[in-house]
Amino acid sequence: MQLERTDPAAVEVAAARPVLRKWPSFAGAGPLAGLALVCIVGAFLNENFATLDNAMNVLTRTAFIGIIAVGMCFVIISGGIDLSVGSMAALIAGTTILLMNAAAGAGWSPMAAVVAGMVFAIALGALFGLGHGLLISKGRIEPFIVTLGTLGIFRAYLTYFSNGGAITLGGSLVDVYSPVYYGSWIGVPVPVWVFIGVALLGSLILNRTAFGRYVQAIGSNEQVARYAAVDVDRVKVLTYMLLGTCVGIATVLYIPRLGSASPSTGLLWELEAIAAVIIGGTALRGGAGGITGTVIGAVLLSVISNILNLTSIISVYLNAAVQGFVIIAVAFFQRGRK
Repeated sequence: MQLERTDPAAVEVAAARPVLRKWPSFAGAGPLAGLALVCIVGAFLNENFATLDNAMNVLTRTAFIGIIAVGMCFVIISGGIDLSVGSMAALIAGTTILLMNAAAGAGWSPMAAVVAGMVFAIALGALFGLGHGLLISKGRIEPFIVTLGTLGIFRAYLTYFSNGGAITLGGSLVDVYSPVYYGSWIGVPVPVWVFIGVALLGSLILNRTAFGRYVQAIGSNEQVARYAAVDVDRVKVLTYMLLGTCVGIATVLYIPRLGSASPSTGLLWELEAIAAVIIGGTALRGGAGGITGTVIGAVLLSVISNILNLTSIISVYLNAAVQGFVIIAVAFFQRGRK
């Protein structure tokens, strides 16, 4: 059987051409219908569910996982996976707090120390992502193995730095840093605005740039993408750097919530981020997916958790079990998806 030869120039042109999507696509309509149904059920089960304050609380708590899920969406679409994002966030949080405390102790103003720490957190996340990308693309190691290894490495180093306890933000820095989490603009919390911005930018990159088309092409068929002159290694590195940057941004928003980092920080965030992505319609095998569905998936998980907290239908300690069942169920229904 002869394979039709693909003109690399034609592939370049097609990859650079914006993709016009009809709304809603099936990948986004399913999760959206599920979210609407769950919200209706929640409103019937508890009168406090359908309030503005509760909605803002749900969206604020969604922001951390949602931002990470946006980056995870790129990685999974490209055919990869990252199991270390929770441990990565914990280590970034701990080292960032240490840096800010040291800067404040050295005579820096609280504002300068906080700004330096925020920049450091995002840069460190990108650096960790770069390390993952290079090990996977240049080292030819499976993403599962690389990120499973760094999952343990990151959390072990945080435990070492904290001596098994907690690393706490200095008192003079708390007042300056707290508005990043507890502040709001026109009634909407700051983390929600950041989440919206990251999601919009991620959607733009995925659907309107050549890089986004390359990510989808690699996930669909990496070998064909190589034949079409796509720099597969470079794209893979950039997807993991993008995910690391998203982890850094999420950590910047998370630190002022408690003002500390401990070995339990970010626990099971990777489970929630992956669940949000696949609930949103992204294929586990790569090649297909979208940011809109990922955002809806993240909100859906938070709404389910919120309903469980308000109604006590089942123990809140089983939230992770619910997410695990959801991942398995979605993977089951994706079996025949190309």
